[in-house]
Amino acid sequence: MTPFFTAGTDGSGMYEVEVKVAADLAAVAERLDELGATQTSDVVQVDTYYDAPHRNFAETDEALRVRRETRAGETEARITYKGPLVEAESKTREEFETAVDDGETVDIIFEKLGFAPAATVEKDRRCYRYDGYTVTLDAVEGVGEFVEVETETDEDGVERAREGAYDVLRELGLDPESQIQTSYLGMLLDDSS
Repeated sequence: MTPFFTAGTDGSGMYEVEVKVAADLAAVAERLDELGATQTSDVVQVDTYYDAPHRNFAETDEALRVRRETRAGETEARITYKGPLVEAESKTREEFETAVDDGETVDIIFEKLGFAPAATVEKDRRCYRYDGYTVTLDAVEGVGEFVEVETETDEDGVERAREGAYDVLRELGLDPESQIQTSYLGMLLDDSS
């Protein structure tokens, strides 16, 4: 399971440090096996992103989504808020996420409050653990194949976590300089316009 990050007891959030590149997933999976990485899961994720009635998330660089994640026939749902990028060198954001019992009810609540579904991103995701990082191999419907290297940290650890993610990409034979900071949602919306 890809880790999720929650607010601290003082209301402060954790930061998700993520570096994403386009890649041939079969080649990366082979390299992960050579490196002795541990495969942790295969999941299907369906993310419904919402537009807010009171501000434009595209302008504020925020996101609100309901994720449905299916593994081994069981589906779980979570609500996630992602804040704006906090640095230019990676896709680092403050993130708050919590599990919910019923994603469909959350959809109804959001819509009753004026939040409108903006788009749905569907992906097959294979997750690995390697050198303290989560490495995900994503086949995103209508967008392509990507590798993400991510971890969580507090505000003081962002730079160290980013540099470590770059090192993992290099070990996988990928170039951190080719990272993509556009979200899957952004790519999907760009392709549809």
